[in-house]
This record gives sequence, structure tokens and C-alpha cells, in this order.
Amino acid sequence: MSKIIFIEPKAPNLHIFSKFPLPRLGTILLGTIARDEGWDATVIVEERKEIDWDEIATADIVGISTITSTAPRAFAIADRVQKLGIPVILGGPHVSFLPDEALEHSDFLIRGEAEGVFPLFLETLKNNGDFSVVPNLSFKKNQTVIHNKITAEPTDMNMLPYPEFSIIQGKPKRIGGKYIIPVQTSRGCPYNCSFCSVTGMFGRKYRFRSVEHIIGELRRYNDGKNFVFFYDDNFGANRKRLIDLLDAMIAENFKFKWSTQVRADITKDEELIKKMRKSGCHTVFIGFESVNPASLKAMNKCQSVEGMEHAAQVFKRNKINVHGMFVVGVDDDNPDSVKASVKFAKRNWLSSVQFLILTPLPGTRCYNDLCKAGRITFKDWSLYDAHHVVFKPIKFSLADLQKAQMKAHEQFYSLYESIRRLMHFRFVDVGIAHYARHLNFSWRRKNKMFLKLLDLLKPRKGARIIADYEQEIALDTNSTH
Repeated sequence: MSKIIFIEPKAPNLHIFSKFPLPRLGTILLGTIARDEGWDATVIVEERKEIDWDEIATADIVGISTITSTAPRAFAIADRVQKLGIPVILGGPHVSFLPDEALEHSDFLIRGEAEGVFPLFLETLKNNGDFSVVPNLSFKKNQTVIHNKITAEPTDMNMLPYPEFSIIQGKPKRIGGKYIIPVQTSRGCPYNCSFCSVTGMFGRKYRFRSVEHIIGELRRYNDGKNFVFFYDDNFGANRKRLIDLLDAMIAENFKFKWSTQVRADITKDEELIKKMRKSGCHTVFIGFESVNPASLKAMNKCQSVEGMEHAAQVFKRNKINVHGMFVVGVDDDNPDSVKASVKFAKRNWLSSVQFLILTPLPGTRCYNDLCKAGRITFKDWSLYDAHHVVFKPIKFSLADLQKAQMKAHEQFYSLYESIRRLMHFRFVDVGIAHYARHLNFSWRRKNKMFLKLLDLLKPRKGARIIADYEQEIALDTNSTH
């Protein structure tokens, strides 16, 4: 039996899920497909378990999935695997948009969605066949880079297997005594926010699994030990489909609670929100982004501040927690607009927040625009995690934008705010705030050099300081332990 090992590289820095790492589904689905095709398949989530290089040496091929911030680590791992004489295949959004860069570190990569073409790739690999027949595949042939056409149809969601989490090495951590189970019911988003790579990767056509297919998977987790996190980028994009799913979940009387990502405009139908609550919805993650109308327009967000306020109140009324996500650093942003977003979050009793720095991810309109304008300051991909400023803002200095983001977290998660919430018996909020304060303190300490760099950065010295910093980071990233 041929052996394939999948690796999800660890994040380069601290983030909201650092203490409770949640695996992405890509490698797990591909591992499940490979197992069903007769391969010995296993998945290493590096946040959960360190790589055993003796085990890697026994693989016939290694697959690595990467987003932009984990790309340097992914490339370092791939380089070491290739030195063992083992072929490497890469996948994920970053390498899909920058395939030539990725092929400097791998033998193959699949651009876009991989599930539909992966069985054909495995068969071709096993039979030493002609890789030119595999859609979406990029590869090297006699040192020549070849990009096959992206002709594969978007994934039929009902054809996906239920992900087999048992192939992941290491034990998962619990949050609040529950195992967090990732479930994806749809792909694509009908919107096209300027900073988001979802539509570039999965398209604007909204595809979803049948209710029966989803319920069949959810029954596997209905033992009271789990909490389901629907990984959909826009869980409520199709109202009728969502109502049918919620009705089926209510009929099943599932024991687990669940959370997901939605847009603020889902609250136009409060009866739908009541169904969400009845079916077990605990928390929603909403991209509010900003309370500055000009910034919302620039991001192509297609929502109003009034609609955001309404959404927060509807969810509060229906006892569903709201995690608000905000983006700072859009050209129309300024210190006052960031402060206004913090006030909005506190006034509307959001349970938790993330203030994320606008990050020009490859594959987005934001990336293309900032590249053309020559405003990208850092090209160290490990900084592209929405917690580090990597471009030249219009109404902030680099250091001031970074400080504004950190200050926003400090204000929302302050001790005063925790006491206020404690007096209203919002114990979950208080617990999250305690965790967030510790995380923010740890992040500052870990990123002391980067913060000092931003303060020292001056027009005359900037280029040299940036070059020295990125060289030091590159040396650290290439360490494969």
C-alpha cells in the first residue's frame, strides 16, 4: 500500500485560536479521499503535533496545504522533504494564486479546489502516467514548469466524503469541555469584498450540500461531547436552504451547540434567527468591518451601519452571542473611525471582537491595487496574518496603524469592561476577555522586534531596516527544528 502524509503547517505567530488550534478541512478531506482510494493516509496538524521526520521518510509522497501566513513554513518543510528524495504536492489559496513561487519548493501543486481532481492525480502518480491529463495541476517536467488548464468543474458538495478526523495525529484539545468539530456545508460567496480571497478560490456561485447529506454527518457528532463549528464563509447566503437545514436540525433534536459565520443582513428575518437559536446556535461570527460608511463602500461590503446595529440587537434579543470582526487600515480609515468601531462593539454588547489589520492577500483586489501603487512594505508572508501591518496606510503611519489595532483590543477587553459585563452576568464574555488580555500581552512580547522596527522606520532608513529585518525573519523561518 502506498503511503501519503499530509501536513498543515503551524502558524508563525500567536492568534485567536493559538491555545485551541482548529484544523482546516482541506488536508483532512484529501486524506479521507486518499484512504478511500486505497492509500495509507495520515494528517499532521503541526499546531497539534510536531513532525516526526523519521515517519516522513517512510512516505511515498507528502502533501502540504498552506495559506499565505504559513507559506514560509510550508516551503521550509517542503524543501526538507525533497532533500529526502520524496515528492511534494502543495495546495491551498496562497499557492493557487502564486504557483510559480510554490514550484520552487515542490514537484506538484493543485490550483483551486483539489478534491475533484485528486483521485486522478493519485492514479497518475501510482502508474507513472502522464500528468498533463490532470486538470488544475502545475508541475515540473525536465525543469520546465507546466500549468495545466483549470478545467475541472467546481466541487459537487454532495460528492465529498465525510471527513475522517481519526487520520489526524495527536489528540484534539477541548474548549469548555467540548471537542470542536469543523463542518463545511457550502462554498462560495455571492459577495465580493475587496480584501477577501474566498471568491478567487471558490467563486461567487454559492454551492451547498443537500440537507440529507449534512444531517447524515451531524448525526456522527450527536453524543453531547461536541460543539460544531460550521466553516462556511457565508452560512446564510441562501435563505431557503438555511431554513430547510435548521428545520431538519430541530427535528433531529441534536444535543450539540454550534456556531458559524454570517452577514449582518441575515437578521432582516428575525424568525430565521429564532430558528437558529432553537436549533442550537450559540455564537455567530460577523464581519462588521467598520462603522465608517466610506470604508464599507471601499471594501465593497454592501452593508450599512444601521443594518449592523440592527443585527447586533436582534442576536442579543435572541440570546445568541456575537463575535464581531473589524478591519482597520482601509484608505478612508483614521484614528477616530477605529475608536468609533470600538464604541460600537461595546455599546452593542458584542461578546468578543477581533480588530484585524487590512492585509493584502494574494488573489484579492486589495493585493493587486496596493502592488500597483507600490504600497507594499513587507513581502515576508509570515506577517500576512492580519495582526501585522505590511503596507503603507494613507491616514496612519505604519506604527500608528499597528498601535491603533492593539489599542482597540485593549479598550474592548479592559478590566473595566469585564467588570461591567460581570455585573450583567455575562460570564462567557468575562472569560473570553481574560484569555484575550493574556493573548495580547504575549503577542506584544513575542513581536517586540517588529514593533520596534515600526517605530524606527523612517523614510531614509526604511529600506535598509526592512531588508535587515526580513533577512533575519527568513533565517528564523527556514529553521525546521
